[in-house]
Amino acid sequence: MNLDFWFRFLLSSVLINYIILMLWFLAFIFARDWIKQVHGKWFHLSDATFDAIHYGGMAVYKVGILMFNLVPLMAIYFMGKS
Repeated sequence: MNLDFWFRFLLSSVLINYIILMLWFLAFIFARDWIKQVHGKWFHLSDATFDAIHYGGMAVYKVGILMFNLVPLMAIYFMGKS
């Protein structure tokens, strides 16, 4: 497999993952009460704990995108330029 394949694969992966992250964020902003109601049936969380779990999850997901998708994408990009 050549670098062009991996570049396109990682680029599409970055785009898909950022779309998922943005959908999660928008759902959390606009449907927070509904999400809390659904999860409240299983877990008894305070509002602060609920918010912290979601923001922490988004942060971990974003770091994962950066570490496993964006950094290798940049490395392949710079390898192709040289």
